[in-house]
Amino acid sequence: MSGTLEVFVANAVNVPNVEKIGKSDPYCSVEFLGIKRKTQVQKQNLNPTWNEKLEFNLAGKPLGVNDKIDVYVKDWERVGRNRLLGTASVTLRDLLSGTHSAQVSVNLTDANKQQLPSTINLKLTYILPTGYSDQATLDTKTQDDVDNHDGEEVGVISDVEDSGGTPAGDQGAPLAPGQRPGRLKPKPRSNLSTKRQDFQIRVKVVEARRIMKNNIHPVCRVGIEKQHRQTHVRKSTSSPYWNEVFFFNFFISPAELFNELITFAIFDAKKIRSDSFVGQFKCDIGMIHGKAQHSLVNKWLLLVDPADAMSGAKGYLKVSICVLGPGDIAPSLKPSVRGEDDDIESNLLRPAGINLSPATLSLRVFRAEDIPRMDSGAMEGVKKILGIGDEKKELVDPYVKFEFAGKKAHSRVEYNSDHPTWNQQLQLGIRFPSMCENIRTTVMDWDQFSRNDPIACCNMLHATVSSPGDEYGKCGFLPMFGPCYVNLYGSPREFSAIVSEEYEKLNLGVGEGCSYRGRVLIELSTQLGELPSEPVQDIPSDDILRMESYMRRRKYRLHAAFLSATMVDAIDAPVEFEISIGNYGNKLDENLTPCSSTTQPTNAVFDGLSYHFLPWTNLKPCVVVDSQWEDISFRLESLNMLNKLADKLGQYTKELKAGVKEKLPKESMASMAIRILDEVISLASRPLPEAIPSRHRANLLDTNVAKMRQDQIAHIIESATLLRETATSLEDVISEMEEYGALIKHLAIEPQNSMPDVIIWMISGNRRIAYCRIPAHEVLHSETEERCGAQCGTVQTLYLKYPGKSFDSSLPVPCQLRLKIWLGLAQYDQQWHEAQTDGEWVVFAETYENQMYLPAVGWTQKAPTMGRSKWSDSSGKLKLPKESFMEPQGWRFVGDWYISPEISMSFDRDAGHRKFLEDVFEHENRIPGVGWGMTSWADMRGDSFTSRDEIVASEGWEWEDVWQVDLNRAVDEDGWEYAVESSMGGYGAVEKRYHLCRRRRWVRSRTLTNPEMAGKKDEEHLPDSSGWEYAVFFNTKFHHKNRHTDIVRRRRWHRKMIAQQPGTSPVFINKLKASSEDSSDDEGEVQTLSTPRMFLSLPEVYKYELRAYMYQARDLNAGDKSGTSDPYAQVSFLNYSQATEQVKKTLSPTWDQTLLFDKIVCHESPAVIAVNPPEIVIEIFDYNKFGKPDMLGRAFAKPKVKITADDYQENACLEWYTISHDGGEGGELLAAFELFAVSDNVTLPFQPEKHGALYNVPSGIRPVLKRTGIEILCWGVRSMKNFQLSAVTSPVVEFSIGSYIAKSEVMVNTKKNPNFPKPVLFLDVLIPIEEHYTPPMNIRVKDHRQFGRHPLVGCLSVGKLEKYRCDCLPLTGESTFEFDFTGLDATDRNSEHVVDFEVVEEYVESGEASALNNDKKAISRSSLSSKQGDTTQEQAEDIDWWSKYYASCGETSRYGDYLEKGYDTLEIYDTELEKANDFFNGFTDFCDTFLLKRGRSLDEEESDIVGELKASFKIYPLPDDPKEHMPPQHFSTLPSSDPEECIVRVYIIAANDLQPKDSSGLADPYIVVKIGQQRFDTMDNYKPNTLNPIFGHLFEFTANIPLETELKIKVVDYDIIGSDDLIGETIIDLENRILTKHRATCGLPANYCLTGPNQWRNALTPKEILVNFCQQNNIAEPIYYGKTGLKIGHRVLNIGDFEKHTSSKQRYLGETDQRLALHVLRRLQLVHEHVESRSLYNPIQPDIQQGCLQMWVDIFPKSLGPPGPPVDITARQPKKYQLRCIIRNTKDVVLDETSITGEEMSDIYVKGWLPGQEEKQKTDVHYRSLDGEGNFNWRFVFQFNYIPAERIVVLDKKEHFWSADATETRVPPKLNIQIWDNDKFSLDDFLGSLQLDLHHMPEPAKSSKACSLKQLPDYVLPKGKKCAPWKMVSLFEQKRVYGWWPCMSSELDRDGQQTLAVRIVLKYHSYLKGVISHIGVSVCAGRLTYKSTCTLTSTVDRFFEIASH
Repeated sequence: MSGTLEVFVANAVNVPNVEKIGKSDPYCSVEFLGIKRKTQVQKQNLNPTWNEKLEFNLAGKPLGVNDKIDVYVKDWERVGRNRLLGTASVTLRDLLSGTHSAQVSVNLTDANKQQLPSTINLKLTYILPTGYSDQATLDTKTQDDVDNHDGEEVGVISDVEDSGGTPAGDQGAPLAPGQRPGRLKPKPRSNLSTKRQDFQIRVKVVEARRIMKNNIHPVCRVGIEKQHRQTHVRKSTSSPYWNEVFFFNFFISPAELFNELITFAIFDAKKIRSDSFVGQFKCDIGMIHGKAQHSLVNKWLLLVDPADAMSGAKGYLKVSICVLGPGDIAPSLKPSVRGEDDDIESNLLRPAGINLSPATLSLRVFRAEDIPRMDSGAMEGVKKILGIGDEKKELVDPYVKFEFAGKKAHSRVEYNSDHPTWNQQLQLGIRFPSMCENIRTTVMDWDQFSRNDPIACCNMLHATVSSPGDEYGKCGFLPMFGPCYVNLYGSPREFSAIVSEEYEKLNLGVGEGCSYRGRVLIELSTQLGELPSEPVQDIPSDDILRMESYMRRRKYRLHAAFLSATMVDAIDAPVEFEISIGNYGNKLDENLTPCSSTTQPTNAVFDGLSYHFLPWTNLKPCVVVDSQWEDISFRLESLNMLNKLADKLGQYTKELKAGVKEKLPKESMASMAIRILDEVISLASRPLPEAIPSRHRANLLDTNVAKMRQDQIAHIIESATLLRETATSLEDVISEMEEYGALIKHLAIEPQNSMPDVIIWMISGNRRIAYCRIPAHEVLHSETEERCGAQCGTVQTLYLKYPGKSFDSSLPVPCQLRLKIWLGLAQYDQQWHEAQTDGEWVVFAETYENQMYLPAVGWTQKAPTMGRSKWSDSSGKLKLPKESFMEPQGWRFVGDWYISPEISMSFDRDAGHRKFLEDVFEHENRIPGVGWGMTSWADMRGDSFTSRDEIVASEGWEWEDVWQVDLNRAVDEDGWEYAVESSMGGYGAVEKRYHLCRRRRWVRSRTLTNPEMAGKKDEEHLPDSSGWEYAVFFNTKFHHKNRHTDIVRRRRWHRKMIAQQPGTSPVFINKLKASSEDSSDDEGEVQTLSTPRMFLSLPEVYKYELRAYMYQARDLNAGDKSGTSDPYAQVSFLNYSQATEQVKKTLSPTWDQTLLFDKIVCHESPAVIAVNPPEIVIEIFDYNKFGKPDMLGRAFAKPKVKITADDYQENACLEWYTISHDGGEGGELLAAFELFAVSDNVTLPFQPEKHGALYNVPSGIRPVLKRTGIEILCWGVRSMKNFQLSAVTSPVVEFSIGSYIAKSEVMVNTKKNPNFPKPVLFLDVLIPIEEHYTPPMNIRVKDHRQFGRHPLVGCLSVGKLEKYRCDCLPLTGESTFEFDFTGLDATDRNSEHVVDFEVVEEYVESGEASALNNDKKAISRSSLSSKQGDTTQEQAEDIDWWSKYYASCGETSRYGDYLEKGYDTLEIYDTELEKANDFFNGFTDFCDTFLLKRGRSLDEEESDIVGELKASFKIYPLPDDPKEHMPPQHFSTLPSSDPEECIVRVYIIAANDLQPKDSSGLADPYIVVKIGQQRFDTMDNYKPNTLNPIFGHLFEFTANIPLETELKIKVVDYDIIGSDDLIGETIIDLENRILTKHRATCGLPANYCLTGPNQWRNALTPKEILVNFCQQNNIAEPIYYGKTGLKIGHRVLNIGDFEKHTSSKQRYLGETDQRLALHVLRRLQLVHEHVESRSLYNPIQPDIQQGCLQMWVDIFPKSLGPPGPPVDITARQPKKYQLRCIIRNTKDVVLDETSITGEEMSDIYVKGWLPGQEEKQKTDVHYRSLDGEGNFNWRFVFQFNYIPAERIVVLDKKEHFWSADATETRVPPKLNIQIWDNDKFSLDDFLGSLQLDLHHMPEPAKSSKACSLKQLPDYVLPKGKKCAPWKMVSLFEQKRVYGWWPCMSSELDRDGQQTLAVRIVLKYHSYLKGVISHIGVSVCAGRLTYKSTCTLTSTVDRFFEIASH
């Protein structure tokens, strides 16, 4: 057979509808290897069903691993082209193995590769060609496998789709002998355009893997041409994840761009620059542009060190790159899912010279054990019933699947075996080194009629079984593992026919497996240089025998003593705990030998508040599990030592950080650091355990890992020793300690841990509820203490988890366990028993006596329907008569059998309650026709009960009220409910004639008054001394009281045993007679195994008292829609729980309450408790009046244990505990916890004072309070959202801190004035001195509405108040402001002596120069002298605001002689103004802007932000004596809070690096300014086709602040069709700029000028501004001494202090005293004249900058008078110019032709043009010039647009004829002149050229003889000597230029050298040898005129003329 691929096209779902009328007519087309097949058309159907088979003949060639089919779903059209509905690609890799068939359901994508909500279902079948087997096809060599034997080109990608001309059908065929494998090469690039155009390159750096350095801080830098971007630093990882996007914009030709390189480099950010480089990758842009969609998406780059190419790979980087030209559509750069399922290696790009070696990754699979059942046993049950077959089959068919880097192999299937033996070797062909991290081994269950199910999965990280070694290549090894067992974990082992998706994910390795599911013995190895010949091979028998030595087992014993089980969430059935290791101890597996792995089933008892607990009293259940495992103690003990070392390093780091935080003396910190380093060196010097040959069996990986650990630890010791001697700062020590800890944690990973984890399960009934996994090494015993597990034999607290879920703080705790676990060799078992010094280990034989109630007989054991033996275990499965128990070997019975009642039965139903509602039902019956009578009393179940009058309150209880009828039910007015018969139920509230019975409920409340008496009764009183437990059925919950519905009962019997031989296992062999009453009649003996119950008897009873000091919480989550909560805290400790009071409507409650847990009974001694006290769980709830309370978070704490009297004297300290909620933080809790050991010898501290019925926090623990003043500036509210469909118009703000509250006045109307009329509030409070304990400031905003409604509309909590603390002002009112005049000559001058300076008003006469008058507030221009008027026109031409801007930016070519004339510059900030300086602090010095939240968002709201509050605080200490005078308030002088009209001028300069919005890669931006309801835009003046527009726009408008305070500036892209696109926007708070003390309204210039380009524009003069500043800061007004001096504060300043060393050249300076005041102002922290750069953001991508906008804003309150004239920032506009060039003649032109007579000649003409002009002008032809002279009378006229100030020519030109707008280009003014030889029948010959820069052109020679190449500026003499510089002139300044210039040719010399430098030099040299090589000289002249006033005045050879229109 030639082989066939069959594609069965079944159906498609939800295909797109592209028809306007009707529906699509879809059909499917499948393409394979260029061959297409298609189905029939399904008319008018969006869910077509085809069910057609399409076949493809393979022509004898097998499929390759990279083969695929392309599926197209199209819409059939009768007329026109069929339209594409969707497409998909399906790889055929899965057909190469197994059944060669697959069911495929794939999503369709559109033409732009965007996913559609459509799917198509296919079935693929592969029929192999004759002569090929499964293994051959699976391992066929493809182009990818062989292309790395040779070197490759730069950036070659090994991808099938890029293979160029390689025939697709040959990809899977093996190579013929001698055939050389091909290489993939980049496509050649030719005929590239040289036209400049816009390109954008988008780069997404996703992640990196396997960076070949340990514990680095990687950062990735991307560079293209001269542009560089870099990612954020990721700390301490070799596999960083960035997912960051960069944009690179270019205006360049494709020929230039495609040859540019893009570089990706990884650096280590924590090292110095010379040593930070890790590796890089380079490729050219053209290679990327040649790919599909001009992009590479989610490709991996191999990083190398170019300086050492032989060092191999340095890591792998995943990126996406796309090159976008005009009209290109950007592909999606969404990163693929981070996983191992894709074939990553086929997506690898690698640089030239770097080859990945072919390698074989081999996995030897020997055997497995403990595989769980996976199939249904229905057929086995049928066979058993029919008696067919005696052999019992294991219902699982396992095989192993091996996966790595997208490649797979699997073993054979072992049918019906839970302990399969494969002995096979699975091999994968890979390329090494590989970036793939995960080596996955999955055990699968084969199913004949359904898909194969995963049993369990083991993920092995590549980095844990291999190492690249250090930088010298030491300690490196290839991936290897074993021989060793790997443990498998997943869902619970018990079989279920329906496996939930959650459990299946656990079996696939997603999440933490909750149960042991077997283990597999494997061995992993890597062979370099070869690929596997077969994917599966059998292991040789010799290797199998060698492996046997690794399977030697030793006996281990697992002990556990359960001390308490609290917070139990399962109460429906008795609860027991199972502990297991591996499958040993699994209670529910009936095939295992029984062992004492479970505690006795116990009913949970209510703890009085919320949870339940198991009442184990003094008998703590113990379990023992015997198991057998390989002895790998040398691995686990090393792991324990490394973990302990890492923990120690963490403790040392915390200790150092605490010392730094507490600001300890340097000497103390230095001694601490030395001590810690000495201890680190000592701990690290301890040797790690090594394998003992006689005891352990180590493999090669053990040897390599041990060597790597030794080298790394030696490096730590060496580094710590050096650090001890050379450390100079504590920061260095802390940083190094953190590095050591990270390195040790990296080493503390043991890949070959074959000992399974210890798993604890909570079982209720037969259901597994919750679990906890404990790594075995943590509880492993060792003979050496330092090698023991951290939790071995110690008391620990564990929290169980629900399967498939993490420990979530939003879910209830399943159970809190307190227990001790010990795991060790059985020979050390006695050490566990010796460690139990606080109790006795007792063992009991246990059996249950079962009975059933029969109506005629009563209770009997002979009931035929009882369902279990009369003597059995607790489950009833084992028959255990008392006489059948045989003493185990090494054990003996003590005493006789006795009844042992379940302790939980002794607890009444009111156990744990503080209040209890007693109820009883009154029943009445009647006979038809007779009235109601025959009263009886019963409980809710109908059982007979005591009458209500006979019910008395138990001891320790008191009644609260009298008996009352319960009317809160479906009853009539007297409380009766009616039914036909009481046992049938169905009671109703309406009486009917057929009702024969009725009842009503009586209730009465009682309160616990004496808990001691009640508790004594609970423990000692047994309701039924016979020990019987009653239930309806045996599988239901038992209770102690017999009810009329109960038909079964049981009681427990115990018999004590003691051990005679330590170490023996107490497992009973029960011998039963086969002829028992419930067995067959065959006589004989049956033996069963049973296990005893074990307990740790703790005879001593200790009493404790816990005091929980619950002070406050802050920043809680909102639980109500109002934005607040009603929080209360619930504290659980052991089996006791209490709750605080509720605090209404707050997120920062202050409880100030002590919860007393007195009379805590515990059987653990104080010594044990002190070492490891029980953990306290604090849960915060939001109280709901209706429904359950909402969980707000959970915190954990440990109490401070106090045993002795000295301990009692120490006060506890309040600490902040983090509250966790939903995986994040949910606030903080300030509390402290003390646990007192109660004894007769020591008296407890006095109980705290009471406040009502509650205890307060004691004064010694409560924070020390200090009288403090809090000034609150409640300025106003802004942007309030509607609440309940109504606007918030009359808000009032409530401030509360602790119990102190201050309220603002009610705002009249936010629409008229959003500020409060009286904004200052004051609180005289007592708050903690320490900031650590300061409560938060809670803010609540309410709206006053009609009918007395005050809804809460917003709230927030300000937790950190430290920034608002300040010193109180002095009582004298003196200012504390200090001036900073450092750097002045007069720094020491404090007297009032003034040095008079002669002030020369050079340009402005003092009498004539006018200042800014107070009345006019304007500048008079009439005072200028006549001198100024003469130069006005010249300055207007050259000097404008843009000159100032460019001079400030440093762009020298664009500001002319601005700086030479002494003009001022301004500040150019590269960020927002509020961020420009640290002291600006966002202009929040007056008030902060707080975001108000609603709390729990309403359904219709997208965000919980509902508005803003402008407020601030001043917190300062007050005198302790209230009679003392109060200090002055800080908020005493405030600006008016009334709205004020302001003139706002918004200056928009330019935008930079805008994100493109058009398909051309550009945008057409314009500006939109919005404030309030006002909107301004420049749509009519948009800037076409640019990403860096120059706007030069001024927006002037009037704003009413604070009604209009938010200034929003948008940059929008103009579109002719459709709506305009927002590029980005920025928001400015104008109110903050007005209110700030930094005076951000209008920047202060460097000089005070009355007119000119730097004219003063403030509304106030500098002197007035200085006076206002002094008034605001409570400073005395300045005193002036004439015009030249002033005194401010304590300083006297002269004008000479500021202008002595500056000889001002600037005109227009104002009066001296004004200039002096301005100099003083600029020394203050005020805003200077500036241009700020504001980042633009788009709401679609709110965190990604879309560009930046250069601008500034001036604000002028109208109350200060009119401002100065606005600055003219209109963008420079080019003027129209005309260049006239007259060509007269040429001389010495090269004679390029030969005439008929043999004479040399040329037909000369001249061509000229300006850059950017397509039209080139030329003269007429001077024919037959025999001497090189040409005579012309020709004039060139060039029109161009020119900007004189920038000396640039502006070109406006459309890119295409269809373009709507012209694109602006700026070029220098250069004239190009060329001389040509005219030819009639061939192309003209080029003779020479000349390029003249009209601004910098060489002066012409006066004669042709004087003309030479020396005139050219770049001319170089022979031997590299430079000639003397030639004089250069400017045509724009010279106006007229006349003379001769040389033209030169690019003709080669005789040698024909192609090197440009040599050609030029030789040409020059050749020219200099003789005049014959002279090319040509031309003569020209010119002049510069205006208005076309220039005329020809003389006859010259060449004439230039430039005219401006």
